[in-house]
Amino acid sequence: MEEELFTSQEQIIEALVYGLIFLVLVTLGLILFFYYSRKKIIEKEIEKINIKLDYQERIHQTTIKVQEAERHRISQDLHDAISSKLNIISLTTHVLIEDQTMSTKNKEALKHILDITNKTLENSRVIAHKLMPPILDKFGLKEALEELFEEFTSNSSLKIEQNIVIDCIKKEDELHIFRIIQELINNSLVHGKATILKLDINKKGDFLKLKYEDNGIGFNTNDASKKSGIGLQNIKSRVAILNGIIEVSSTKNKGSLFSIKFRNYD
Repeated sequence: MEEELFTSQEQIIEALVYGLIFLVLVTLGLILFFYYSRKKIIEKEIEKINIKLDYQERIHQTTIKVQEAERHRISQDLHDAISSKLNIISLTTHVLIEDQTMSTKNKEALKHILDITNKTLENSRVIAHKLMPPILDKFGLKEALEELFEEFTSNSSLKIEQNIVIDCIKKEDELHIFRIIQELINNSLVHGKATILKLDINKKGDFLKLKYEDNGIGFNTNDASKKSGIGLQNIKSRVAILNGIIEVSSTKNKGSLFSIKFRNYD
């Protein structure tokens, strides 16, 4: 009787052990199931976000290309249509002013018209120049950059140190590189309050390297990566258009450093 009772207890204990093992395995299985299910859901969400970001970046790059084409068209229209007609008005007004039969009162009115015409002509030239610097098309990137530096330094205490070797730059890349540097300088002055800028462009292996540094107030790169300003986003998009790589480092009150590499310059 006692032996049967002992055997019965052993069976109960054995059943409990197997039951406990089964419960542990089921629990472990459920944990693994939910873990991998959650992981897959997260991966899918990340994939969706990346697709969305890639799509937004492509839209931004396309927008930049369209903007440049439109800038070129408007600049050309300003030069060919408006500026040429204003020049005709200016020449005609000069002829009328020289007319000896013209009364003094009428000459004064014509001089006023001439003054307004010349100012409008100059404004249209400035606007056309900002939209599409003609020196870039005519003489290339180096001369365009020198003119850009002159514009920024002529009426300020800003200092720009440069070491530029750009004989290898492809013609089709020049406008984007010009805009990148232009945007970098604007950001340094407007947001960084910088007084000294350093620009180095040269070829290293099959890469074209652009290194830009300022002594401005700097910024938090983590915050910038979460929500880039329009200027920084434009820079990144133009770098992407040229299949480049950009690295940004900055410290509060210690300036900013931008290192950009452009591929396929072998």
